[in-house]
Amino acid sequence: MTEAPKKVVLAYSGGLDTSIILKWLQTEYGCEVITFTADLGQGEELEPARAKAEMLGIAPGNIHIEDLREEFVRDYVFPMFRANAVYEGQYLLGTSIARPLIAKRLVEIAQEHGADAVAHGATGKGNDQVRFELSAYALDPSIKVIAPWRLWDLTSRTKLIEFAEKNQIPIAKDKRGEAPFSVDANLLHTSSEGKALENPAEEAPDYVYQRTVSPEEAPDQPQYVEIGFQRGDAVSIDGEAMSPAAILTRLNELGGAHGIGRLDFVENRFVGMKSRGIYETPGGTILLEAHRGIEQITLDSGSGHLKDSLMPRYAELIYNGFWFSPEREMLQALIDKSQEYVTGTVRLKLYKGSVACVGRWSDMSLYSEAHVTFEDDAGAYDQKDAAGFIRLNALRLKLIGNRNARVK
Repeated sequence: MTEAPKKVVLAYSGGLDTSIILKWLQTEYGCEVITFTADLGQGEELEPARAKAEMLGIAPGNIHIEDLREEFVRDYVFPMFRANAVYEGQYLLGTSIARPLIAKRLVEIAQEHGADAVAHGATGKGNDQVRFELSAYALDPSIKVIAPWRLWDLTSRTKLIEFAEKNQIPIAKDKRGEAPFSVDANLLHTSSEGKALENPAEEAPDYVYQRTVSPEEAPDQPQYVEIGFQRGDAVSIDGEAMSPAAILTRLNELGGAHGIGRLDFVENRFVGMKSRGIYETPGGTILLEAHRGIEQITLDSGSGHLKDSLMPRYAELIYNGFWFSPEREMLQALIDKSQEYVTGTVRLKLYKGSVACVGRWSDMSLYSEAHVTFEDDAGAYDQKDAAGFIRLNALRLKLIGNRNARVK
């Protein structure tokens, strides 16, 4: 930065690293710091973050702790699931989809306080720095972004601990050694990376998993659940209408109890390197299966196949941090149009790490038993029509075949 910031809004978790960043901003720039802590359903008590910020000299009016769970699921997770978005065939984008919302509130709080910069704790090796900053610049092109991990000389755990001790920042006992792995969590998933997980040849230890029992220890009897959909979004579980965040919370409980949603994945980061992560997305895995189930009977083949062909691009945009880009918004408009009649109910079977759609029904269904039955269809479909259909589609192939035989 060419000029030291006067007022900075920091994405603050209350943990050691962001507490060090808070103090570093104060000592490096002599600036006023405002903290923002988002409750996205990570399952941790967030009030200690308030006490820690106050201890580090932040005025009560400069501490923001907000419950964003409903907004997170309603405006970010659900739109993404309308697309059935999966990155590189497996990853349900749990970390990726949280970053634009955090960045949005950082920018809004900066505008409310007249701050000239925002700051985050993402490292220079990962994807989150890209996601935070692309989102911030899209929402406020004039905002300054401070990324301490790319600026400071605290390049080792030892130096971080020394800085913390020098500035009387409390250090949890397990932080004095090398942490076994790092964790990110929200209502959609948990993500564990680094240290004990860095060798992709080694099976992840069971203690890494936080939201799911192992499939081997899951109940020996399956459980059935029914999810109701309206215009592509889940609206009820077993007939009970629920809010978006309540639905995902309940599905997490069900999926976790049955060992559903575990993923050991080596992904391609946007910055160029490969990374191994252990993900748990119990509720999201159930929701994806359910949504695809209701689409099977309410989407026509043209719409469904077009959606499926665009999904990898849509997922990649989210993974790479382009949630607020015009191309993602254009794709979202197409996806949302496809969901007009995606309304109905899906029955799912949960059993030992797996979820399967075993029933689906809808007043908007395109499925016609009269047309597909192996019994007498009472004239619903004339099988003789298929002969002309095949001849027309075969014409191109026959002409190619004759040409190939002639030239040989």
